[in-house]
Amino acid sequence: MRKVVLMGNPNVGKSVMFSRLTGVHVITSNYPGTTVNFAEGTMHTDAENFYIIDAPGTYSLTPSNPAEEIAVRIAQDADIIINIVDATKLERNLYLTLELFEKKTPIIIALNLWDEAAHLGISVDAQNLEQLLNVPVIPTVALTGEGVRDLVSRLAYASLPLREPLDEDGRWITIGHIVRQVQRIEHKHHTLREMLADITIKPATGIPCGLVVLFLFFWLVRFIGETLVSHVFEPIFEYYRPFMASLSDILGPGFTHDILIGKLINGRIDYVQSMGIVTTGLFVPFALVLPYIIAFYTMLGLLEDSGYLPRLATVSDTFFHKLGMHGHGIVPLFLGFGCNVPGILATRALETIKQRFIAATLIAVAVPCMAKTAMIFSILGPYGMVYIGLVFGSLTVIYICAGFVLKKCVPGESQEIFLEIPPYRRPSMRTVAKKTWMRVRSFLAEAVPYLFLGVVFLNIFYALGIFEWLGHLFAPLIQGWLGLPETAAAAILLGFLRKDLAIGMLLPLGMTPEQLGIAVTTLTMYFPCVGTFVVLLKELGIKYMFLATGVMMLTAFLAGGSMRLLLMLIF
Repeated sequence: MRKVVLMGNPNVGKSVMFSRLTGVHVITSNYPGTTVNFAEGTMHTDAENFYIIDAPGTYSLTPSNPAEEIAVRIAQDADIIINIVDATKLERNLYLTLELFEKKTPIIIALNLWDEAAHLGISVDAQNLEQLLNVPVIPTVALTGEGVRDLVSRLAYASLPLREPLDEDGRWITIGHIVRQVQRIEHKHHTLREMLADITIKPATGIPCGLVVLFLFFWLVRFIGETLVSHVFEPIFEYYRPFMASLSDILGPGFTHDILIGKLINGRIDYVQSMGIVTTGLFVPFALVLPYIIAFYTMLGLLEDSGYLPRLATVSDTFFHKLGMHGHGIVPLFLGFGCNVPGILATRALETIKQRFIAATLIAVAVPCMAKTAMIFSILGPYGMVYIGLVFGSLTVIYICAGFVLKKCVPGESQEIFLEIPPYRRPSMRTVAKKTWMRVRSFLAEAVPYLFLGVVFLNIFYALGIFEWLGHLFAPLIQGWLGLPETAAAAILLGFLRKDLAIGMLLPLGMTPEQLGIAVTTLTMYFPCVGTFVVLLKELGIKYMFLATGVMMLTAFLAGGSMRLLLMLIF
């Protein structure tokens, strides 16, 4: 099985081409950092099977960052290289092509974004380019699949270019000679899409546009999530209720009943408050959280594939610099709203340990994942948007203030942003659906086991009286500083396993809306759930992980107590 490596500049459609060739469900996004960890898969044809690798995007074989180092290493032992070339930026892309020629590896060129070039008035003579380069050149549109079949059929004709090595000046001279012969550019008036691209990148108009997009993004997530909850998932669980009631009658009162079904509320099963494995353990992740996860990742996929996220990163660059990062910080922030784990993993796109530490810590402290967000809406929604706004307003203020402090206190550099902005493109709903499914599946695999484990520990600790003992131990902090009932200690301590479950545990405690707001805010900010904790350790190392944990706990309890004092003054 021959090894085929996809090589090309960032944002030329390599990951989409990889998905077309292999069918592997990979994340395909047009912001930097997506393919730092290369993807691999297989392609089967009538004549031969191929092992396909999607190398990280690189502008040159002289690496200037970790992603380019990975790309160069992957290309070392390739049997065939498919060089993905952006037809709209031929001159810049051909520099990597000429470098690849010097590796003495058979090459075939996919002249991608062929449709985009036509829209821009750029015409490329592919046949002439093939003769000049002496390797197969196939025009393709990876997003729609145009030309991909031809590319696969000509893999066997990948050629070993016969060219002498050139220095940098020699390469640019050769590129200029080639481009003059094969490329023609016609004047075209700005299209609506191009005018929109200009409006959304200039600060005066881009920042208001960004705020509108963010508002619509989260409004749609909430609208779609609530619609799915009320019209799809809750009705499904109503059909499930008789089976649980029968199981409850069969088991009768006792420890097994408390673990599986949970406590009966007023003689009946309450899916949120009963705290059983097959009641709360299934209802919370599938009926309360999953709808918002589906809505969030669908909307995020549309933003990614449309090309808007890099523009949002550019217009927010000044703001994030004040917090010790740069505009790339918007990407981990967005992913963190879906789940803190991929949000923290996305901090790899930031160059320095200072930037990564600040971004990861702020996500863990003040960015509620969609599971927590769903529970916040479920618990505080009946009391009106005032209390929900209070929680998210507090988290926003804490995110900004903590960023200012960390920028001043954490040693190190915060580099400038170097970002290529792709054109707006029509998202492929098939690709968005694949990405959403992959992310939802990852969430369920990560969330449900911890949720079950949390329910088991909760009931065991209650049966052994451990929570009662811990409540007495932490009473001065829980009651005296936060103004919460002693029984809230159980929920706060359980937050280490699953914060969404811990937030759900606040309902049976009979707290006031003000107390619920304080408890929810504190739970959101203090010690991360175990999955986030593990990723922090992996990404930051033990020193910075403990430092981040200290920042979280200190910030959480300072903010919780301060919120209590503020609410006492208001109410």
